Amino acid sequence: MEKDWGFAALIEYGGMRILFDTGDNPDILAKNAKAKAVDLSSLDFVVMSHRHGDHMGGLGYLLSVNPRVKIYAPRENFGVYGFSLPSAFYRKDESLPPEQRYYDGTPPQVMKFGSAWPRANFELIEKTTEIAPGIHLIALVSDKPTTLELRELSLAIDTGNGIVLVVGCSHPGIDKIVEAATAINPRIHFIVGGFHLVVSKDPDIENIVMTLRDKFKVAYVAPGHCTGEPTFTALKKEFGDRYLYAGLGTALAFGATPRAISGAGQQATTVMDEDDLGSYRTLLAKSDDDEHTLIAHHLSGGVGPRPVW
Repeated sequence: MEKDWGFAALIEYGGMRILFDTGDNPDILAKNAKAKAVDLSSLDFVVMSHRHGDHMGGLGYLLSVNPRVKIYAPRENFGVYGFSLPSAFYRKDESLPPEQRYYDGTPPQVMKFGSAWPRANFELIEKTTEIAPGIHLIALVSDKPTTLELRELSLAIDTGNGIVLVVGCSHPGIDKIVEAATAINPRIHFIVGGFHLVVSKDPDIENIVMTLRDKFKVAYVAPGHCTGEPTFTALKKEFGDRYLYAGLGTALAFGATPRAISGAGQQATTVMDEDDLGSYRTLLAKSDDDEHTLIAHHLSGGVGPRPVW
């Protein structure tokens, strides 16, 4: 597999296969998916967290192998994923001759504006929405000066153990995303993805880490991508064995006790302890849509998940 500055996560849950972001580079996404034997032509849907290139750069390749897959994306005014507005949004002046008016004075009721991928099957999300049983998209807007008004989606899966939260870059603030997730379920079991603290100062990092640990009682974390190396260190110190490495190619099993199954850069074991073995046996005895069928494989440089069960 090839590292890159990007994020792509494949999640399998409740019988569904979900691609969260597409990384930075279409060739690298193709190469890494092939290396992990991930069939991107077989997906239930895709989530694009936000419009930055290191998260949507591989979308062209994805569409070449799966052109009609449903893609959830944030709704932004005249954004790259498309946009629509009632034509009543603009003021009109009927004294002008028709040829000098928009649409010759007879605009359509709804004006649709193009996207960078005009044939893609986008569904734009403006507010937090449950898109499938137990699967929510949290929609927030950044108020940070460098990303002011940037809209971002995060994936919140409400499992029997609590919320499993997959975040792309956390531009609105990882603390605000987690707070929004607690409105779905106050128990936050596991957070995977980019926390966007890569250039933050130590006091700011410490504040976020303590907020996640003490205020929100987050059980497990698997940070990657734009989280930042000092933040990796701080999280590992405070969360201890509840911190999971989540680099390129890593497979994460999200059960009662999340664990890394395989991947570069960590001493992962494929041996389950007795509690997890019991959970796994219970899982096998249940139907294919059991809520605990979730794992993660990382397909891009920072972090990304895909399930194995």
